[in-house]
Amino acid sequence: MKEELKAGSTVEEAIKAGFSKALSAIIDGNITTLIAAVVLIAMGSGTIKGFGYTLALGIILSMFTALFVTKTLVNAFYAIGFKSPALYMMSDKEKKKEEKIIPFLSKKNLFFGISLGVIGVGIAAMIIFSATGKDALNYSLEFKGGTATTVVFDTVPSQDVIDSQIIPELEKITGDANVSFQSVNDTNEVIFKTRVMNTEERQSFIDYMENSHGIGAERITAETIGSTISGEMKKESLMAVGVAVLCMLIYIWFRFSDIRFGISSVAALVHDVMVTLTFYALVRLSVSSTFIACMLTIVGYSINATIVIFDRIRENLRAMRRKDTLDGMVNKSISQTLSRSIFTSLTTVIMVIILYILGVSSIREFALPLIIGITCGTYSSVCVTGALWYVLRVKFPPSEDDDD
Repeated sequence: MKEELKAGSTVEEAIKAGFSKALSAIIDGNITTLIAAVVLIAMGSGTIKGFGYTLALGIILSMFTALFVTKTLVNAFYAIGFKSPALYMMSDKEKKKEEKIIPFLSKKNLFFGISLGVIGVGIAAMIIFSATGKDALNYSLEFKGGTATTVVFDTVPSQDVIDSQIIPELEKITGDANVSFQSVNDTNEVIFKTRVMNTEERQSFIDYMENSHGIGAERITAETIGSTISGEMKKESLMAVGVAVLCMLIYIWFRFSDIRFGISSVAALVHDVMVTLTFYALVRLSVSSTFIACMLTIVGYSINATIVIFDRIRENLRAMRRKDTLDGMVNKSISQTLSRSIFTSLTTVIMVIILYILGVSSIREFALPLIIGITCGTYSSVCVTGALWYVLRVKFPPSEDDDD
Protein backbone atom coordinates (compact mmCIF):
# COMPACT_ATOMS: atom_id res chain seq x y z
CA MET A 1 0.00 0.00 0.00
CA LYS A 2 2.83 2.42 0.82
CA GLU A 3 4.40 1.83 -2.58
CA GLU A 4 1.10 2.41 -4.37
CA LEU A 5 0.51 5.65 -2.44
CA LYS A 6 4.04 6.81 -3.21
CA ALA A 7 3.41 6.09 -6.91
CA GLY A 8 0.46 8.50 -6.85
CA SER A 9 -2.49 6.19 -6.31
CA THR A 10 -5.42 7.27 -4.18
CA VAL A 11 -5.93 5.59 -0.82
CA GLU A 12 -8.80 3.49 -2.20
CA GLU A 13 -6.70 2.39 -5.19
CA ALA A 14 -3.73 1.68 -2.94
CA ILE A 15 -5.81 -0.56 -0.66
CA LYS A 16 -7.08 -2.63 -3.60
CA ALA A 17 -3.69 -2.86 -5.31
CA GLY A 18 -1.82 -3.53 -2.07
CA PHE A 19 -3.90 -6.52 -1.05
CA SER A 20 -3.97 -7.81 -4.63
CA LYS A 21 -0.19 -7.72 -5.04
CA ALA A 22 0.40 -9.19 -1.58
CA LEU A 23 -1.88 -12.15 -2.31
CA SER A 24 0.75 -14.39 -3.92
CA ALA A 25 3.28 -13.80 -1.13
CA ILE A 26 0.68 -14.52 1.55
CA ILE A 27 -0.48 -17.71 -0.15
CA ASP A 28 2.99 -19.03 -1.03
CA GLY A 29 4.47 -18.21 2.38
CA ASN A 30 1.67 -19.95 4.25
CA ILE A 31 1.24 -22.90 1.88
CA THR A 32 4.92 -23.84 2.17
CA THR A 33 4.61 -23.94 5.96
CA LEU A 34 1.27 -25.76 5.72
CA ILE A 35 2.98 -28.44 3.61
CA ALA A 36 5.44 -28.98 6.46
CA ALA A 37 2.55 -29.23 8.96
CA VAL A 38 0.71 -31.83 6.85
CA VAL A 39 3.88 -33.93 6.54
CA LEU A 40 4.44 -33.79 10.31
CA ILE A 41 0.85 -34.92 10.90
CA ALA A 42 1.14 -37.75 8.37
CA MET A 43 4.59 -39.03 9.38
CA GLY A 44 5.06 -37.92 12.98
CA SER A 45 3.82 -39.36 16.25
CA GLY A 46 3.21 -38.09 19.76
CA THR A 47 4.35 -34.52 20.29
CA ILE A 48 5.47 -34.21 16.65
CA LYS A 49 1.98 -35.01 15.35
CA GLY A 50 0.46 -32.69 17.96
CA PHE A 51 2.76 -29.88 16.90
CA GLY A 52 1.78 -30.51 13.28
CA TYR A 53 -1.92 -30.05 14.11
CA THR A 54 -1.20 -26.88 16.09
CA LEU A 55 0.97 -25.49 13.30
CA ALA A 56 -1.66 -26.26 10.64
CA LEU A 57 -4.41 -24.60 12.66
CA GLY A 58 -2.26 -21.53 13.24
CA ILE A 59 -1.43 -21.21 9.53
CA ILE A 60 -5.06 -21.55 8.44
CA LEU A 61 -6.17 -18.91 10.95
CA SER A 62 -3.27 -16.65 9.91
CA MET A 63 -4.22 -16.94 6.23
CA PHE A 64 -7.86 -16.24 6.99
CA THR A 65 -6.91 -13.18 9.04
CA ALA A 66 -4.53 -11.83 6.39
CA LEU A 67 -6.83 -12.44 3.43
CA PHE A 68 -10.20 -11.48 4.90
CA VAL A 69 -10.19 -9.95 8.40
CA THR A 70 -7.39 -7.41 7.87
CA LYS A 71 -8.71 -6.41 4.44
CA THR A 72 -12.23 -5.98 5.81
CA LEU A 73 -11.00 -3.84 8.73
CA VAL A 74 -8.89 -1.60 6.48
CA ASN A 75 -11.81 -1.11 4.07
CA ALA A 76 -14.11 -0.38 7.01
CA PHE A 77 -11.75 2.28 8.41
CA TYR A 78 -11.59 3.88 4.96
CA ALA A 79 -15.39 3.77 4.61
CA ILE A 80 -16.01 5.60 7.91
CA GLY A 81 -13.72 8.47 6.95
CA PHE A 82 -10.10 7.50 7.58
CA LYS A 83 -8.98 8.59 4.11
CA SER A 84 -5.81 10.56 4.73
CA PRO A 85 -2.65 8.92 3.27
CA ALA A 86 -0.83 9.84 6.48
CA LEU A 87 -3.00 7.29 8.33
CA TYR A 88 -1.57 4.62 6.02
CA MET A 89 2.07 5.51 6.81
CA MET A 90 2.43 7.85 3.83
CA SER A 91 2.86 11.43 5.03
CA ASP A 92 3.87 14.21 2.65
CA LYS A 93 7.43 13.96 3.97
CA GLU A 94 7.48 10.22 3.37
CA LYS A 95 6.09 10.67 -0.14
CA LYS A 96 8.93 13.04 -1.09
CA LYS A 97 11.59 10.62 0.10
CA GLU A 98 13.57 8.98 -2.65
CA GLU A 99 13.64 5.19 -2.66
CA LYS A 100 16.88 4.10 -1.05
CA ILE A 101 18.48 1.02 -2.54
CA ILE A 102 20.90 -0.71 -0.17
CA PRO A 103 23.71 -2.60 -1.98
CA PHE A 104 23.30 -5.89 -0.10
CA LEU A 105 24.99 -7.93 -2.82
CA SER A 106 28.22 -5.94 -2.52
CA LYS A 107 28.60 -7.51 0.95
CA LYS A 108 27.51 -11.03 -0.04
CA ASN A 109 30.95 -12.58 0.57
CA LEU A 110 31.02 -11.04 4.05
CA PHE A 111 27.53 -12.39 4.79
CA PHE A 112 28.46 -15.85 3.51
CA GLY A 113 31.66 -15.77 5.58
CA ILE A 114 29.83 -14.78 8.78
CA SER A 115 27.28 -17.56 8.31
CA LEU A 116 29.85 -20.23 7.54
CA GLY A 117 32.03 -19.02 10.42
CA VAL A 118 29.23 -19.24 13.00
CA ILE A 119 28.17 -22.68 11.76
CA GLY A 120 31.81 -23.80 11.76
CA VAL A 121 32.20 -22.72 15.39
CA GLY A 122 29.09 -24.73 16.29
CA ILE A 123 30.30 -27.87 14.51
CA ALA A 124 33.75 -27.52 16.11
CA ALA A 125 32.20 -27.09 19.57
CA MET A 126 30.06 -30.22 19.16
CA ILE A 127 33.09 -32.23 17.97
CA ILE A 128 35.19 -31.00 20.91
CA PHE A 129 32.46 -31.81 23.44
CA SER A 130 32.10 -35.31 21.96
CA ALA A 131 35.88 -35.86 21.98
CA THR A 132 36.14 -34.90 25.67
CA GLY A 133 33.53 -37.44 26.74
CA LYS A 134 30.55 -35.10 26.83
CA ASP A 135 27.49 -35.08 24.62
CA ALA A 136 27.65 -32.87 21.54
CA LEU A 137 24.47 -31.21 22.81
CA ASN A 138 23.16 -31.01 26.37
CA TYR A 139 20.46 -33.68 26.03
CA SER A 140 17.79 -33.62 28.72
CA LEU A 141 16.43 -36.63 30.59
CA GLU A 142 13.70 -36.90 27.95
CA PHE A 143 16.38 -37.90 25.45
CA LYS A 144 18.83 -39.78 27.69
CA GLY A 145 16.88 -41.16 30.64
CA GLY A 146 18.40 -40.91 34.11
CA THR A 147 17.77 -41.51 37.81
CA ALA A 148 14.57 -40.65 39.67
CA THR A 149 15.24 -40.24 43.39
CA THR A 150 12.14 -40.14 45.60
CA VAL A 151 12.48 -38.47 49.00
CA VAL A 152 9.74 -38.67 51.67
CA PHE A 153 9.81 -35.52 53.81
CA ASP A 154 8.07 -34.87 57.13
CA THR A 155 6.57 -31.81 55.44
CA VAL A 156 7.17 -30.88 51.84
CA PRO A 157 9.81 -28.12 51.71
CA SER A 158 9.07 -24.89 49.91
CA GLN A 159 10.21 -24.41 46.32
CA ASP A 160 12.73 -21.81 47.52
CA VAL A 161 14.39 -24.38 49.81
CA ILE A 162 14.50 -26.96 47.03
CA ASP A 163 15.86 -24.46 44.47
CA SER A 164 18.42 -22.87 46.76
CA GLN A 165 19.64 -25.89 48.77
CA ILE A 166 18.80 -29.35 47.42
CA ILE A 167 19.02 -28.73 43.65
CA PRO A 168 22.48 -27.03 43.87
CA GLU A 169 23.76 -29.98 45.94
CA LEU A 170 22.47 -32.46 43.36
CA GLU A 171 24.10 -30.43 40.60
CA LYS A 172 27.36 -30.51 42.55
CA ILE A 173 27.15 -34.26 43.11
CA THR A 174 26.28 -35.10 39.49
CA GLY A 175 28.33 -32.35 37.86
CA ASP A 176 25.28 -31.65 35.70
CA ALA A 177 22.96 -28.63 35.76
CA ASN A 178 20.11 -30.60 34.20
CA VAL A 179 18.25 -31.40 37.44
CA SER A 180 14.49 -31.21 37.87
CA PHE A 181 12.01 -32.07 40.59
CA GLN A 182 8.35 -32.92 40.93
CA SER A 183 6.13 -32.92 44.01
CA VAL A 184 3.64 -35.79 44.28
CA ASN A 185 0.13 -34.52 44.98
CA ASP A 186 -1.40 -35.27 48.41
CA THR A 187 1.85 -36.75 49.73
CA ASN A 188 5.11 -35.56 51.28
CA GLU A 189 7.11 -37.06 48.43
CA VAL A 190 9.36 -35.12 46.07
CA ILE A 191 10.94 -36.81 43.04
CA PHE A 192 14.33 -35.47 41.88
CA LYS A 193 15.33 -36.35 38.32
CA THR A 194 18.98 -36.29 37.30
CA ARG A 195 21.27 -37.99 34.81
CA VAL A 196 22.07 -41.60 35.65
CA MET A 197 23.72 -41.62 39.10
CA ASN A 198 26.18 -44.32 40.11
CA THR A 199 26.22 -45.96 43.55
CA GLU A 200 28.75 -43.51 44.97
CA GLU A 201 26.75 -40.47 43.80
CA ARG A 202 23.52 -41.91 45.21
CA GLN A 203 25.22 -42.47 48.57
CA SER A 204 26.58 -38.90 48.55
CA PHE A 205 23.05 -37.59 48.13
CA ILE A 206 21.73 -39.82 50.92
CA ASP A 207 24.49 -38.59 53.24
CA TYR A 208 23.65 -34.97 52.39
CA MET A 209 19.93 -35.47 53.07
CA GLU A 210 20.69 -37.18 56.41
CA ASN A 211 23.16 -34.52 57.58
CA SER A 212 21.38 -31.40 56.29
CA HIS A 213 17.68 -32.30 56.37
CA GLY A 214 17.42 -35.22 58.81
CA ILE A 215 16.01 -37.61 56.19
CA GLY A 216 17.14 -41.21 56.76
CA ALA A 217 18.25 -43.56 54.01
CA GLU A 218 15.08 -45.67 54.47
CA ARG A 219 13.02 -42.71 53.20
CA ILE A 220 15.07 -42.27 50.03
CA THR A 221 14.65 -44.56 47.03
CA ALA A 222 16.22 -44.30 43.59
CA GLU A 223 15.42 -45.96 40.28
CA THR A 224 16.66 -45.70 36.76
CA ILE A 225 14.19 -44.19 34.28
CA GLY A 226 14.20 -44.50 30.49
CA SER A 227 14.02 -41.68 27.96
CA THR A 228 10.54 -40.48 27.06
CA ILE A 229 11.69 -39.60 23.54
CA SER A 230 12.56 -42.92 21.95
CA GLY A 231 15.04 -43.59 19.17
CA GLU A 232 12.09 -44.39 16.92
CA MET A 233 10.56 -41.00 17.61
CA LYS A 234 13.86 -39.25 16.84
CA LYS A 235 14.05 -41.16 13.55
CA GLU A 236 10.45 -40.27 12.69
CA SER A 237 11.12 -36.62 13.47
CA LEU A 238 14.17 -36.46 11.21
CA MET A 239 12.36 -38.25 8.38
CA ALA A 240 9.31 -35.99 8.70
CA VAL A 241 11.42 -32.82 8.63
CA GLY A 242 13.43 -34.15 5.67
CA VAL A 243 10.29 -34.97 3.65
CA ALA A 244 8.73 -31.62 4.61
CA VAL A 245 11.78 -29.71 3.37
CA LEU A 246 11.78 -31.73 0.12
CA CYS A 247 8.08 -30.98 -0.44
CA MET A 248 8.68 -27.28 0.21
CA LEU A 249 11.54 -27.33 -2.31
CA ILE A 250 9.27 -28.89 -4.95
CA TYR A 251 6.43 -26.45 -4.25
CA ILE A 252 8.70 -23.38 -4.49
CA TRP A 253 10.24 -24.77 -7.70
CA PHE A 254 6.74 -25.24 -9.14
CA ARG A 255 5.39 -21.84 -8.03
CA PHE A 256 8.44 -19.79 -9.03
CA SER A 257 9.38 -21.88 -12.11
CA ASP A 258 13.00 -21.68 -10.95
CA ILE A 259 14.84 -24.35 -8.96
CA ARG A 260 17.27 -21.68 -7.76
CA PHE A 261 14.56 -20.20 -5.54
CA GLY A 262 13.93 -23.62 -4.01
CA ILE A 263 17.61 -24.35 -3.42
CA SER A 264 18.16 -20.93 -1.83
CA SER A 265 15.13 -21.38 0.44
CA VAL A 266 16.27 -24.80 1.66
CA ALA A 267 19.80 -23.49 2.19
CA ALA A 268 18.32 -20.73 4.39
CA LEU A 269 16.41 -23.34 6.43
CA VAL A 270 19.57 -25.39 6.96
CA HIS A 271 21.46 -22.21 7.85
CA ASP A 272 18.92 -21.14 10.49
CA VAL A 273 18.76 -24.61 12.04
CA MET A 274 22.56 -24.92 12.18
CA VAL A 275 22.99 -21.47 13.76
CA THR A 276 20.38 -22.34 16.38
CA LEU A 277 22.16 -25.66 17.00
CA THR A 278 25.37 -23.68 17.47
CA PHE A 279 23.63 -21.62 20.16
CA TYR A 280 22.42 -24.80 21.88
CA ALA A 281 25.93 -26.26 21.78
CA LEU A 282 27.82 -23.19 23.01
CA VAL A 283 25.56 -22.22 25.92
CA ARG A 284 24.79 -25.89 26.74
CA LEU A 285 21.06 -25.20 26.69
CA SER A 286 19.04 -28.28 27.58
CA VAL A 287 17.77 -30.19 24.54
CA SER A 288 14.31 -31.36 25.57
CA SER A 289 11.00 -32.02 23.83
CA THR A 290 10.65 -28.26 23.30
CA PHE A 291 13.77 -28.43 21.11
CA ILE A 292 11.86 -30.20 18.33
CA ALA A 293 8.98 -27.71 18.46
CA CYS A 294 11.43 -24.79 18.51
CA MET A 295 13.29 -26.02 15.41
CA LEU A 296 10.06 -26.61 13.50
CA THR A 297 8.80 -23.15 14.45
CA ILE A 298 12.03 -21.57 13.19
CA VAL A 299 11.79 -23.51 9.91
CA GLY A 300 8.21 -22.30 9.35
CA TYR A 301 9.02 -18.70 10.23
CA SER A 302 12.19 -18.62 8.10
CA ILE A 303 10.53 -19.90 4.93
CA ASN A 304 7.71 -17.38 5.31
CA ALA A 305 10.11 -14.42 5.47
CA THR A 306 12.14 -15.75 2.55
CA ILE A 307 9.08 -16.17 0.33
CA VAL A 308 8.17 -12.48 0.74
CA ILE A 309 11.57 -11.42 -0.65
CA PHE A 310 11.51 -14.03 -3.43
CA ASP A 311 8.03 -12.94 -4.46
CA ARG A 312 9.31 -9.38 -4.89
CA ILE A 313 12.36 -10.63 -6.84
CA ARG A 314 10.03 -12.55 -9.16
CA GLU A 315 7.83 -9.46 -9.63
CA ASN A 316 10.79 -7.14 -10.35
CA LEU A 317 12.46 -9.74 -12.58
CA ARG A 318 9.45 -9.70 -14.89
CA ALA A 319 9.49 -5.89 -14.98
CA MET A 320 13.23 -5.57 -15.75
CA ARG A 321 14.23 -3.28 -18.59
CA ARG A 322 17.32 -3.56 -20.77
CA LYS A 323 19.24 -0.97 -18.75
CA ASP A 324 18.52 -2.74 -15.45
CA THR A 325 21.13 -5.06 -13.97
CA LEU A 326 20.43 -8.33 -12.18
CA ASP A 327 22.30 -7.34 -9.02
CA GLY A 328 20.54 -3.96 -8.99
CA MET A 329 17.17 -5.70 -9.27
CA VAL A 330 17.98 -8.02 -6.35
CA ASN A 331 19.20 -5.12 -4.20
CA LYS A 332 16.03 -3.20 -5.03
CA SER A 333 13.81 -6.17 -4.14
CA ILE A 334 15.48 -6.73 -0.77
CA SER A 335 15.40 -3.00 0.02
CA GLN A 336 11.70 -2.74 -0.86
CA THR A 337 10.80 -5.57 1.55
CA LEU A 338 13.33 -4.63 4.26
CA SER A 339 10.95 -2.66 6.47
CA ARG A 340 8.36 -5.44 6.29
CA SER A 341 10.99 -8.06 7.25
CA ILE A 342 12.28 -5.99 10.17
CA PHE A 343 8.87 -4.98 11.55
CA THR A 344 7.46 -8.51 11.32
CA SER A 345 10.49 -9.99 13.08
CA LEU A 346 10.65 -7.22 15.68
CA THR A 347 7.01 -7.61 16.73
CA THR A 348 7.46 -11.38 17.01
CA VAL A 349 10.73 -11.11 18.95
CA ILE A 350 9.21 -8.60 21.39
CA MET A 351 6.39 -11.04 22.12
CA VAL A 352 8.82 -13.94 22.63
CA ILE A 353 11.05 -11.82 24.89
CA ILE A 354 8.02 -11.10 27.09
CA LEU A 355 7.32 -14.85 27.21
CA TYR A 356 10.93 -15.42 28.26
CA ILE A 357 10.79 -12.79 31.00
CA LEU A 358 7.40 -13.77 32.43
CA GLY A 359 7.26 -17.48 31.60
CA VAL A 360 8.13 -20.53 33.66
CA SER A 361 11.31 -22.49 33.02
CA SER A 362 9.81 -24.73 30.31
CA ILE A 363 8.58 -21.64 28.43
CA ARG A 364 12.01 -20.02 28.75
CA GLU A 365 13.63 -23.13 27.29
CA PHE A 366 11.43 -22.65 24.24
CA ALA A 367 11.59 -18.84 24.04
CA LEU A 368 15.34 -18.24 24.27
CA PRO A 369 16.43 -20.30 21.23
CA LEU A 370 13.34 -19.05 19.40
CA ILE A 371 14.61 -15.48 19.80
CA ILE A 372 17.93 -16.55 18.30
CA GLY A 373 16.21 -18.49 15.50
CA ILE A 374 13.86 -15.67 14.49
CA THR A 375 16.71 -13.15 14.50
CA CYS A 376 18.85 -15.51 12.47
CA GLY A 377 15.94 -16.20 10.10
CA THR A 378 15.55 -12.50 9.40
CA TYR A 379 19.29 -12.18 8.78
CA SER A 380 19.34 -15.13 6.38
CA SER A 381 16.24 -13.94 4.50
CA VAL A 382 17.61 -10.42 4.02
CA CYS A 383 21.35 -11.02 3.69
CA VAL A 384 21.82 -14.58 2.46
CA THR A 385 18.94 -15.96 0.37
CA GLY A 386 18.75 -13.18 -2.22
CA ALA A 387 22.52 -13.19 -2.59
CA LEU A 388 22.57 -16.98 -2.93
CA TRP A 389 19.84 -16.87 -5.60
CA TYR A 390 21.88 -14.24 -7.46
CA VAL A 391 25.04 -16.38 -7.34
CA LEU A 392 23.14 -19.43 -8.61
CA ARG A 393 21.51 -17.35 -11.36
CA VAL A 394 24.90 -16.03 -12.51
CA LYS A 395 26.70 -19.39 -12.24
CA PHE A 396 23.83 -21.31 -13.85
CA PRO A 397 22.04 -18.85 -16.16
CA PRO A 398 18.64 -19.89 -17.55
CA SER A 399 18.48 -21.30 -21.03
CA GLU A 400 16.41 -19.59 -23.70
CA ASP A 401 13.71 -22.22 -23.25
CA ASP A 402 13.25 -21.47 -19.54
CA ASP A 403 10.15 -19.61 -18.45
CA ASP A 404 12.17 -17.16 -16.34
